[in-house]
Amino acid sequence: MTTETPLKLAVITASVREGRFGPSVTEWFTAHANGAFEVDVIDVAEHGDLPLAFPAKGVEPPAEIVAAVGRITPRLEAADAFVVVTPEYNHSYPASLKNLVDWHFTQWQAKPVGFVSYGGVSGGLRAVEHLRGVFAELHAVTVRDQVSFAFYWETWGENGPQDAEAADTAAKQLLSQLDWWGRALREARERRPYAA
Repeated sequence: MTTETPLKLAVITASVREGRFGPSVTEWFTAHANGAFEVDVIDVAEHGDLPLAFPAKGVEPPAEIVAAVGRITPRLEAADAFVVVTPEYNHSYPASLKNLVDWHFTQWQAKPVGFVSYGGVSGGLRAVEHLRGVFAELHAVTVRDQVSFAFYWETWGENGPQDAEAADTAAKQLLSQLDWWGRALREARERRPYAA
């Protein structure tokens, strides 16, 4: 990591289910990012008022929709990079995350996205593979490496992953890639605004 101005990193907790594991993973990951990044944790569960239906083209959305979107849009806009913390549901990612993503467009453009996933045997990797295509459509850049936790209910202790060394190494690698891409893309956006 460099000593330049820290990047603004939005860490998005995707799951909204009762009894969810996501906040534990988010807390563990942000402990690695704090200091090197200016971290903003965005919990999708706190934005459950984002409606599922989009207004028709040319139709002014109701005030409650404008307010719901307005609570999260500036935070996404301010971010230089994103990390999505997601479980895997039925070989994909939560509908709540897709709804959040679809309510925004320019906020993702020309910014890097990393992933921390968890689940059963695949550790959430199938959810991440679906997300890579979604973010490519939004002109975001997904970084190669990710952090994943298979059978997290067996491999996660009170203080985090039982294999802390391997998990810490994976987190460090992901953050290193986000730092490089985040700085490169921030500099590019400052020199010439991105045009989709």
